[in-house]
Amino acid sequence: MTVSMPNTQREGWPISNDRKLRGLPAFALFLCFSLAATAQETGADFDGIAANAEAARKQGNIEAATQLYAQAVALKPQWQDGWWFLGVLQYQQNEFVPAHDALSHYLELKPEAGAALALRGLCEFETEQYPESLRDLQHGIELGAASQPRNADIVLYHEALLLTRLGRFEEAIGKYSAFVKQGKVNEDLTTGIGLAGLRMSLLPRDVDPQRAPFVAMTGGAAAMIMRSEMDSGREGFEEIFKQFPNAPNVHYFYGYLLFPTDPAAAIGQFKQELAVAPKSAIANGMLGWAYVSQGAYADAMPVAEKAIAEDPSLTVGQLVLGKAMVETDNPSGGIPHLEKVLQSEPENLEAHLTLVKAYSKLGRKDDARHERLTCLDLSRGGTQPRVTP
Repeated sequence: MTVSMPNTQREGWPISNDRKLRGLPAFALFLCFSLAATAQETGADFDGIAANAEAARKQGNIEAATQLYAQAVALKPQWQDGWWFLGVLQYQQNEFVPAHDALSHYLELKPEAGAALALRGLCEFETEQYPESLRDLQHGIELGAASQPRNADIVLYHEALLLTRLGRFEEAIGKYSAFVKQGKVNEDLTTGIGLAGLRMSLLPRDVDPQRAPFVAMTGGAAAMIMRSEMDSGREGFEEIFKQFPNAPNVHYFYGYLLFPTDPAAAIGQFKQELAVAPKSAIANGMLGWAYVSQGAYADAMPVAEKAIAEDPSLTVGQLVLGKAMVETDNPSGGIPHLEKVLQSEPENLEAHLTLVKAYSKLGRKDDARHERLTCLDLSRGGTQPRVTP
């Protein structure tokens, strides 16, 4: 780059009379003027490159636009739009690692950008950074990334996929149910539902081809139940029981879907699941919760103990045992189990409500009052009791 020295006399730079500059060596003066000229040229270069990048993007020339945006942000790292469009264009070209980096630069400049968080989460999904992907997607959703219909489906669908992949099956089922109720059912969705319901920590693309029909059948039958097509759903599950009589989690999944409208039928399905898989922690836990919902606390306690023995981290098992103990006049025994629930789910309203009763029975008035205030805060925030895992 050629640096042209300014004409100091024409431009009125009073070098000979400036005390600050008079004592500087000649090279230092040259460096000062060179840097100033370079900054002017850099600004001119940036403006031109940025304009060309925008033009290439609008013309659909993705490759040229990507290169130009990369040059522009190198010249001006604080340019927010440049990092955003660079990340979007790289994502569109399946360049997920550089897209992630560009979006991270953008988020350093604009941390509360929901769309950028969601898009970075999709990049992380493709690079198999699943916990990070779910965190970014959910944060982005909180900030409005799913508010636009054209973006909502892909963001929420990937959230459900990640919840399943990370073993948060019932949460995933709830997400899929929302799609079904909107009439958005296809092969990918039913496969996703089947994986979540069967408690398989897989993505649809990773399903064994030999098991794919079984997974799809399960998801399809479940989708009918979610649409309140109860007879069709029942027939679908009965066909699965006939073809796959020893498959684990099918009776559990059917019972889970039935529980909100027909607890008695759900109890029957949970028991049938335990006949197939006696050590199923989740089936024991949900059977215990079904008993609790009917006030059968003595029946709930032993199955909850079995659930915890198999999986001490199972929230529903700890909740059922804690609640059953409190309701059968053993509040001091129930409190530790309820506290374990709140360690993993601090906003579990059911656990807080049960602690109010436990502390009241023990005469711990201050603790009971604290829990009541917590319940009030959670209720004001729209939090609903967790009645399922």
